[in-house]
Amino acid sequence: MNYRLIATQIGDSLKYSTSVNEIDRIGQSILRINKENFPNESITSVRAKTMYDWVLSLAKTPLDNTERTKRLIGFCLELTSEENKKNTIEFLEKNGCPYSLLHKDNLDEFLRRNFHSEVVKHSQRLFVQGNFFHAVFESAKAYNKDVKIKSQNDKDGQPLMLNVWGCDSGVLKVTSCQSQTDKDFQDGIKFLSGGLMSAIRNPTAHEPAISWPIDKQDCLDILSLISFLYRQLDKAVYFKP
Repeated sequence: MNYRLIATQIGDSLKYSTSVNEIDRIGQSILRINKENFPNESITSVRAKTMYDWVLSLAKTPLDNTERTKRLIGFCLELTSEENKKNTIEFLEKNGCPYSLLHKDNLDEFLRRNFHSEVVKHSQRLFVQGNFFHAVFESAKAYNKDVKIKSQNDKDGQPLMLNVWGCDSGVLKVTSCQSQTDKDFQDGIKFLSGGLMSAIRNPTAHEPAISWPIDKQDCLDILSLISFLYRQLDKAVYFKP
């Protein structure tokens, strides 16, 4: 990786309002190293020189290569303006600094869960980016929509789930509803699905993400529940009323 080239050019994408103190603060919090001074007469901007020193200090620090790359990406993107982020990512990629490494831990954790394919389709990208709130919201919305389609029912949310999964009048059956165990399991799917709508989909639909935070662990657990329900939906047989 060409750290000197990155250190020299990354200052061009710096947010206009960023101060030297801000660069140092972010360098200390993200890079977690000691900054050294690397003379370079071709860099006249104090802010660009500060970034240059941080990047070359990182290159000099003994670290695992993957960890060093992740810190470098995080540092550069934190100091880059929104309109320049795409160009910064492309520049880093071109110089041997793959953006995907920044989210590798999230991706590995997500893939270990072996979620249902519909959960993967609707939430993987969001989860990997750390957008746990919307990963949950999109998956819950998708489950609601797919239950509506398979049950051919116009209801929505909890009323839909309590209607279509019931033993007596429901049209989606995962058991024969003959034995008590059959009935208990069928009712369990009904109430779990209804609870998902009330406790998860509705709040995420009506509350701003900042007011209803969902952390990584809760996100994984909720996605596991949705994945389980999706597998039951796959097995469910439609009985015309």
